Amino acid sequence: MSRTRHTAYGGARGGGKSWAMRRKLVLLALNYRSLNILLLRRTLPELRENHILPLQRELYGFARYSATERVFNFPNGSRIKLGYCDTASDVYQYQGQEYAVIGMEEATHFTEDQQRFLTTCNRTSRRGFTPRMYYTCNPGNVGHAWVKRLFIDRDYRENEDPADYTFIPARIWDNKALLSADPGYVRQLMTLPEDLRRAHLEGDWDVHAGQYFREFSREKHVVAPYAIPAHHKRFRSMDWGYNDPCCVLWHAADSEGRVTTYRELYVRGMRAEEVAKRVAELSHGEDIAYTAASPDLWQKRGQTLRTAGGFEGECLAEVFQKCGLPVTPADNSRVAGWQTVRSYLAPADDGAPRWQCFSDCVNLIRELPAMQYDPHDREDAADGSDHAPEALRYGLMTRPRGQAVKPAKKRPAFDPLDMGQKPRSGYMTT
Repeated sequence: MSRTRHTAYGGARGGGKSWAMRRKLVLLALNYRSLNILLLRRTLPELRENHILPLQRELYGFARYSATERVFNFPNGSRIKLGYCDTASDVYQYQGQEYAVIGMEEATHFTEDQQRFLTTCNRTSRRGFTPRMYYTCNPGNVGHAWVKRLFIDRDYRENEDPADYTFIPARIWDNKALLSADPGYVRQLMTLPEDLRRAHLEGDWDVHAGQYFREFSREKHVVAPYAIPAHHKRFRSMDWGYNDPCCVLWHAADSEGRVTTYRELYVRGMRAEEVAKRVAELSHGEDIAYTAASPDLWQKRGQTLRTAGGFEGECLAEVFQKCGLPVTPADNSRVAGWQTVRSYLAPADDGAPRWQCFSDCVNLIRELPAMQYDPHDREDAADGSDHAPEALRYGLMTRPRGQAVKPAKKRPAFDPLDMGQKPRSGYMTT
């Protein structure tokens, strides 16, 4: 039983998440007097089908339902209010209201801004009860990234306490009622393509709707650190940022063209000479062939460059050069670059992936599978938290591209009636 401030139950489909949410909130309403509870879905039709109608059946004759307020009133003074947030601004209807318990059904359908605002409503002045929020969730949709960050990756920002967050995995095998009533449902999920099967049956949070790189798999592409062989060619790639994160990746390529990303530096607010110094420290004793960097390092930034570690009229590439870190401009072709990354995620002829990364490249592992399609250009990836994937794209674009071998033309059979054709014997006819 979780008693943390934020508890999420989710993962695979068919785990009985909606039922679990209703049971938890009803039990809290029964066990505590005058408890104010808010249960949310993203849209009103979803709210009606998933909660209003089932609760009306389950609480009939016990808790009085007010259709105008969408509230179930319990005899002990507790109440469950049902609401929805169809648009981004709908959360403001709860401004100034106080709820000791908030349940967010299908939390990945809510934006991070909506979730943050709702936490300001999760409070109570009563003694003996700690305010709490419950979430049910499946991989995918607009809130995938923030749910995954908080409950799966456990990547916390300033003022976020890891002890406040608990994740309970949902599996279809937990739902005995569904398995008994529809034993074929598991087989139905198993027939899905691999990426969808991983999401819906196994609850894999690295696969989600709108995902740009569905080829990515932690099982295949993430490996434990090991000693890089000395004969592998080492190189670096960098996506520059000062206010945005700056990401530097270290790569090693073997004789067959496979690439391993074995180190990352992911910093924010660090000046160019500081980044160069840190990169040099991390690369001590290594033979690095080159460093490919984002083309914006060659822009003359003038006065604003001083805050990023340069001087007026000097580009950042020159700053890195002076600090002992020469850089070369990376190929910034976005669509071609992302397709190059995709080709490296695909297996080689022997079935092994052409690219892998060490498990301690945590930001690359977090950002790469979270990338979404650009809604205006399905060939491109949408802008977002993609600093590590950008650095990876720059690095892989520097590798030699295999040239397709043109098949030899098949020699046509000799036609003795074609007077313009030379005979294969080499003798000329007269």
